[in-house]
Amino acid sequence: MKVAVTGATGTIGRALVAALHERGDEVAVLSRNPDKATEALGAGVDAYAWPDPESEPAPAEAFADADAVVHLAGEPVDQRWNDEAKRKIRESRELGTRNLVEGMKTAGPRLRTLVSASASGYYGPRGDERVTEDAPAGDDFLADVVVRWEREAAKAEEDGLRVAMMRTGIVLSEEGGALGRMLTPFKLGVGGPIAGGKQYMPWIHSDDVVGAYLFALDNEEASGPINVAAPEPVTNNEFSKALGKTLKRPAVAPVPALAIKTLYGEMAMIVTGGVRMVPARLQDLGYEFRRPDLQGALEAAVG
Repeated sequence: MKVAVTGATGTIGRALVAALHERGDEVAVLSRNPDKATEALGAGVDAYAWPDPESEPAPAEAFADADAVVHLAGEPVDQRWNDEAKRKIRESRELGTRNLVEGMKTAGPRLRTLVSASASGYYGPRGDERVTEDAPAGDDFLADVVVRWEREAAKAEEDGLRVAMMRTGIVLSEEGGALGRMLTPFKLGVGGPIAGGKQYMPWIHSDDVVGAYLFALDNEEASGPINVAAPEPVTNNEFSKALGKTLKRPAVAPVPALAIKTLYGEMAMIVTGGVRMVPARLQDLGYEFRRPDLQGALEAAVG
């Protein structure tokens, strides 16, 4: 098939483009800087300029002869939040997705599928509750962002497309990301549970994020919200112990919630809160996880 991808130069985007090429698919990418995208991804992609996703529709020519679109673009959430940062986080997802769907309206008849990134932040902190795709949205900033994001993606259904919204948890990747920021204190022997360690972490290895996206592209029954997380989420305390074991370092230095809030401000809620999100829809559809075990996933991610 031919797949158009936004956010293709990010950690997941690069891995997904490589996987699409490996199985013989054609790839077109939409980028603010198509020259840089081509340099990062190689000459095997067709790159199209979309310089301002928040204010203009995506270029229709990017979808010519495309069978599907994967939408990964968005302002990084992992930054200290102020009013301007929150505006960019919200608008990059709400307006960017709205303009993507608008640009897709004039695509050819082959375009049948949109697989859009989403986030576990939809649910907000949920304590010990096992959370499936049927759970309602939370009431904090991130939940509001994800509700707006998914609402815009779902509008593609009005044009007859199948839409899958991938509510992704904490990604473990050898490319860095969230795991990369955790490694330094653990390697120094001062890592440990955060804010008591009882909050759940819906982790997933990047191999399974890519696998889930490919699965959603190929499976006609994959639509609506889909939780993208390993079958067994763990508490922050359990995760810390597993990471310490992987690095052969102690994991007993607790990090108080106040320290995290002082360092990250409001964004600390991502770390100090938690959601026990489980991949009910993926499992119902028969997806086979590549790295379902936390210890094995960590060992793969840190080399």
